[in-house]
Amino acid sequence: MNEFKRAREEYESTPIPEELDARVRAGIRQGRTSSRSRGYKVVRRTAGSVAACLAVLMAGLNVSPTFAAAAADVPVLGGLFQVLTIRDYETVENGIDYKVTVPGVESEGDLAEKVNAEIQERVDAHLAQAQADWDDYKDAFLATGGTEEEWADREMNVLIDYEIKSQTDTTVSFVVDFAEGWVAAMQQRYCYNLDLANDKDITLADVLGEDWVGICNDAVNAKIAADESGLFFTPEQGGFTTVDDATSFYLNEDGSVTLVFPEYSIAAGAAGIVEIPVVA
Repeated sequence: MNEFKRAREEYESTPIPEELDARVRAGIRQGRTSSRSRGYKVVRRTAGSVAACLAVLMAGLNVSPTFAAAAADVPVLGGLFQVLTIRDYETVENGIDYKVTVPGVESEGDLAEKVNAEIQERVDAHLAQAQADWDDYKDAFLATGGTEEEWADREMNVLIDYEIKSQTDTTVSFVVDFAEGWVAAMQQRYCYNLDLANDKDITLADVLGEDWVGICNDAVNAKIAADESGLFFTPEQGGFTTVDDATSFYLNEDGSVTLVFPEYSIAAGAAGIVEIPVVA
């Protein structure tokens, strides 16, 4: 029995007070309605929460009112794995508006454990960085003549969410988004392409064959050549030169590839995260 199953069974054996259950469900409904109204496109899988994940919540972040403790289990995606929502909450704490939905993969083998640990690490780092950024901004605001009353009108938005892009009986491709918005906005997207039958990551070579570098480079160069925005950097400016093993991507339902480039990596910040489809 793997760690997720043990933690889940331990959690489900813990009684939940009736009043907490009602409060949790009301919070989840409110959070999801708010997210939809702001235009976030989210594929959510409601799941039984995992007690082990409580330990990684940031100290001082009071999320219990909307923690998804009483959520229902998700269906099995194929016979080898489940994708679970292990944390789902919305709260405002010290001027920071948190909307957090964290996925986890439950499967036999080492891959799921590795992916879950990596996601947890990135979640913790994102929350810690957001708090540090907010504290630094407040210090600078007050140091340059701002007042506590004026500061009280300011708010930071912190978003963590995920979307399943495609799935089969044995594979799943999903992205996890991390965003922070206040004076400026930033977003990071991490892609996970998992072959659970073989307990391995899916690579571009697996999907596109041995000429995957040339196929991807042709797609990116064609996109840049056709672009009229002027936002793409030239190679001399540090822009695109070639894909490599570290290039992010996800798989669409039809099996095609979409390349994902971080903000500022191949284009100006106004372009945001750049996604480029690849037609093999």
